[in-house]
Amino acid sequence: MSDLKKGRFSVSEMAFIKSNTEKLTVDQISQRLNRDPSSVKSWIEQNVGFSKSEKKEAEVHQELKGKPYYKELTSQFGDEELRMFEFHFKKMWAQFKDDVFHTEEMQIIDTIKLEILMNRILKGQQDTIAKISKIEQDLVIEKKIDKDNQDRDLIINLERQIAVLRSSQETMSRDYKDLQTRKATMLKDLKGTREQRIKAIEDSKETFAALITKLTTNADFRRSVGIEMEKMRLAAEKERERLSQEIVYEDNNVDRPLLNSESVLGE
Repeated sequence: MSDLKKGRFSVSEMAFIKSNTEKLTVDQISQRLNRDPSSVKSWIEQNVGFSKSEKKEAEVHQELKGKPYYKELTSQFGDEELRMFEFHFKKMWAQFKDDVFHTEEMQIIDTIKLEILMNRILKGQQDTIAKISKIEQDLVIEKKIDKDNQDRDLIINLERQIAVLRSSQETMSRDYKDLQTRKATMLKDLKGTREQRIKAIEDSKETFAALITKLTTNADFRRSVGIEMEKMRLAAEKERERLSQEIVYEDNNVDRPLLNSESVLGE
């Protein structure tokens, strides 16, 4: 194990991994390159992916890192938020199947930013609830003391803190609803909601009446459809004839897959 190569993968090694991900296992690639299997697997997951969708997401991820604005994103978000941004970006990019103009790309970025800000607010609310609970416990403890020994300044201070935190909680709730509305509007503009996707599919369907009109008025379309239908008919007829005959299988059993009156009387 000590003889395994260390450090970053070379250009030739990365090219070898990319070209052999679907042909060789991780262990086989590791043996060929004299590398640790875990490092090879990690590199594949981050840069290539194993399935077709994972590979596509990996390509989008690499493309995102090459964007001029990616450096700004690293300064705007922490590591956890940045990973969440990259996750949503890959999924939304795949949803639109790479058919994205620059203005739509900026809309996607802004939509994801709103999602992250909404998550920040929800985390902030949880922290606020925990702080209020802790302060209320301290307040209850202080109020249980005899009135003569109570620290009135502490009680007033604790009650003021609770009031401030509750006010902050209400503000965060309003901000969350505002961001939610803005996010919904952006998704609508991007036509990313289910209702709009279904409507787009319905709008793209050609009615039966329109199809008949096209068949009667468009000679080229009618000819191409006729040729395709005749090919299907001839292929079906040829397959019917083949399956109507006796077939000898590898175990020497003889059978006729299509056994009916037509296949029997046809002989």
